Amino acid sequence: MKLYEITIRPDGWFGTPLKGDTVFGHFCWQAAYDPGLLNGGLDKWIAQYPKQPFAVFSSAWPMLSDASSRYAVKKPDIPVSFLFPASKALGRCKQMEERKEKTKLKWMLLAENLSMTLKDAVYKTDRELASLAVGKVASRNRQEKPISYTRDFDQQHNTINRSTMTTGLGIFAPYEQLGMCFIPNAELALFILIDEDATDIERVCTGIERIGKTGFGRDASTGGGRFTACGFKELALPAAKTPDACYVLSPVVPEKGAYAASYFTPFVRFGKHGDTLARSVNPFKNPVIMADEGAVFMPKEKNGFAKPYMGRAITGVSKSDERTVVQGYAVYLPFRLEVER
Repeated sequence: MKLYEITIRPDGWFGTPLKGDTVFGHFCWQAAYDPGLLNGGLDKWIAQYPKQPFAVFSSAWPMLSDASSRYAVKKPDIPVSFLFPASKALGRCKQMEERKEKTKLKWMLLAENLSMTLKDAVYKTDRELASLAVGKVASRNRQEKPISYTRDFDQQHNTINRSTMTTGLGIFAPYEQLGMCFIPNAELALFILIDEDATDIERVCTGIERIGKTGFGRDASTGGGRFTACGFKELALPAAKTPDACYVLSPVVPEKGAYAASYFTPFVRFGKHGDTLARSVNPFKNPVIMADEGAVFMPKEKNGFAKPYMGRAITGVSKSDERTVVQGYAVYLPFRLEVER
């Protein structure tokens, strides 16, 4: 498999986070309507997806204008003491204060080669990341909250009673849903592993471009989830000397019994079918418990690094279409955690 980066630019607000498993689902709908996106069509490759993924999509990550750092990813979900060992010269109170400040560092910067070394890594807060991404931090007054790379907001909605053509009480009352927007001129990177027996990067880009035009995730029909695909390039597969751990770039369902240790934040995917199946008798998928992006896994065997991806596909999640699969795979970055087992 080959690794590519596709750059996208958000054009508005999003109701659904750009996570890898959801991006995969959207691409599958594009392939369902355009069989030319995959050699032999979607059904062929979905049938063998549990054994051989034709593509693995990462979540979308901030791209930076800094010369030494190209990307920002979530700080690894490992104990803070692993990342920032407490200074023995400080008293206990000072150590606690220092650790509290370190927890504000939510982002880890990566160079263009995606090499990852915890000892030399640079960590940033939301505000610092926004500054790197746009070149400056703007604040109109002291009372304004510090700028961050993303910001949540309440998206107003209204339901019309078609009998009276008015809103009213009950299900026709106005309501709010949480939305998310990025800082102006933000650029995001999608990392994609592609099996070139199935497709190529040009056709994957075609699918991604169409997703950006029609909208991604919830509220796409009302203008949400729009983005522009700005180009792609091939990357070398991430590598490290004597790695003993994997850092994942999207939610993942790890293989059973393959890891000696794991550090992760649980994430439950309450999936729902899109497109025509959204109007089926049962559009909701069974919940899937995943390890969220930023998780770290330590393989038991050295051959755990033989493939450029980890995890497994999840089947049996839909009562509307038995062919449905969930991307439980993830692109990972190998690195040296140096923890005694």
